Amino acid sequence: MNAGGPPPTSQPPTSQPPVSQPPAPPVPSSTQGPAPPSTAPAGPLVACEHLRVDVEGVPAIDGLTLRAHAAHLLLLGAHRAIFDALTGVASIARGALRIRGVEPASATKQRLVAGAPLDPPLPPRWTLREYVVWSARLSGLVASDAAKNADDAIAKLQLGAMATTPFAKNTLPHARRAAVVAGAFATGAPLLVLEDPLGGLPEEVAHTFARILVTGLEGKEWIIVAPRVSLTSPLAMTAEEAIVVGGNHVDAQGAPAEIAAAERRFRLRVHGPIESLAQELAERGATLRIDGAHVLVDLGASLTTAELAALCAAANVAIVELTPIARALS
Repeated sequence: MNAGGPPPTSQPPTSQPPVSQPPAPPVPSSTQGPAPPSTAPAGPLVACEHLRVDVEGVPAIDGLTLRAHAAHLLLLGAHRAIFDALTGVASIARGALRIRGVEPASATKQRLVAGAPLDPPLPPRWTLREYVVWSARLSGLVASDAAKNADDAIAKLQLGAMATTPFAKNTLPHARRAAVVAGAFATGAPLLVLEDPLGGLPEEVAHTFARILVTGLEGKEWIIVAPRVSLTSPLAMTAEEAIVVGGNHVDAQGAPAEIAAAERRFRLRVHGPIESLAQELAERGATLRIDGAHVLVDLGASLTTAELAALCAAANVAIVELTPIARALS
């Protein structure tokens, strides 16, 4: 389940922006769904083949193929539709997507996976604890287990001081983020998918919150879906693997520190004929790959960015934008 869907309540938020989550199912009164396993099933953490996900009938992702085995993964630069797909909110238009070998919709229903979306609407009169208990109940837990899981999540994420404060009165910058993460934690799922949990937070707050997440989520697997994560963040220092996605392709994959150190790969937006440029680059040990309106260039062992600019000028190719792949970890 996606822990951040808008709660069905007689006291709704004063404004309700469009939310991609489906309508919330009724909270069970006396029955509990199957208990999730203490560890996720075997297989790659996440794997997709020729994945297409549409948003309002238009492909947001089309042709993405990737595979990751690490228990803690940074998935950087991907369209937010990948988060919706991983958490079972968005349907798969084409191709395949599996989390630990299970389709996302089934994985969320079985409480193998829970998602924490970025800044969903929260009822202003609800307290953090009320929201976390509700999220646990929504996943299929009976009241006593939901309350126990909620209290455990609040303790592990160090939220006790704000647990009984209504959201409308809670001014701490990370309070709403923490509440949604705690709601996902309280489902008992062994794998959590978090959407940009540090995005927009002040630097010092983001670093502290990341440290709390790493400590509090110990024993769980997680995937962070975000535009970028600082290499100095505790999340990047804990993640065993990072994947940088550009458009519908994997631009880089490996340990975060290794990707950040490889500053010789660039994503470019250019104007002009690139066929002759590709040949010139190949002769100098560099490579060029076309990806829609962008090109991915690996400078190889010796070519410099200045030489790349000169080759482009000679080929009558104008560089409009040049972005290091390592920027996703800057």
